[in-house]
Amino acid sequence: MSAPTLWRDLRRYTPARVALGRAGNALPTAAHLDFQEAHARARDAVWSALDVPALERDVAALGASVHRVASAAPDRRSYLLRPDLGRRLPDADAAALADAAMPGSFAIVLADGLCGTGVQAHAVPMLAALLPGLRAAGWRLAPVVIAHQARVALGDAIGESLQAAAVAVLIGERPGLSATDSLGCYLTWAPRRGRSDAERNCISNIRPEGLPPDDAARKLLWLVAAAKRLGQTGVALKDEEPAVSALSAEDVGRRIGP
Repeated sequence: MSAPTLWRDLRRYTPARVALGRAGNALPTAAHLDFQEAHARARDAVWSALDVPALERDVAALGASVHRVASAAPDRRSYLLRPDLGRRLPDADAAALADAAMPGSFAIVLADGLCGTGVQAHAVPMLAALLPGLRAAGWRLAPVVIAHQARVALGDAIGESLQAAAVAVLIGERPGLSATDSLGCYLTWAPRRGRSDAERNCISNIRPEGLPPDDAARKLLWLVAAAKRLGQTGVALKDEEPAVSALSAEDVGRRIGP
């Protein structure tokens, strides 16, 4: 049985699985096969790996210095089965970052997370819009840290080692059946080990089909300025940004100021 016309029309506005029709008590064969393919793509995305040398070159081309770290997870399987290992920064990496510490700086972490393809595709375009805005707002920028087998909370240890005032973790989000390349951004003020998720702000679904990287950069700049005024992030910081304007991220940085 095919779906009514009005339901089919909804599919023009969403990638969600609506108006699939049915065959008896089941999905039509085409819809069932499409679901299986999407599920397989999502599983593959979870296992996708960063091309770290290529990412380093792209970040360096933006005028930023780069450091590499890895979590305590020795391999991808361990990372997926032991989330706690992905939150731990080995002592050797913490010491290396401490040698490059920049007190009061802004730290950025690029982490593979649960979708390396999302970071590879969208992190550098977001950085290209973000870095000029941070500089225009008067921030000193710590070295960009590329983190392997990393969870969000690894950014707390990285930010603490760098003595940063704030850290933004750009990380691959858990793949879904309609999005296998999504990037998330987590902002934490005064990062240190033991911070909870309630002490962060999240910008999600960063990709051309969701929140474009340029718009995500503007959103993050607004949150950073608000966090600096408040001295906090997370549940204490409400996203009350006006509607996104046509201003570039650098223009936003100049307007919000240091």
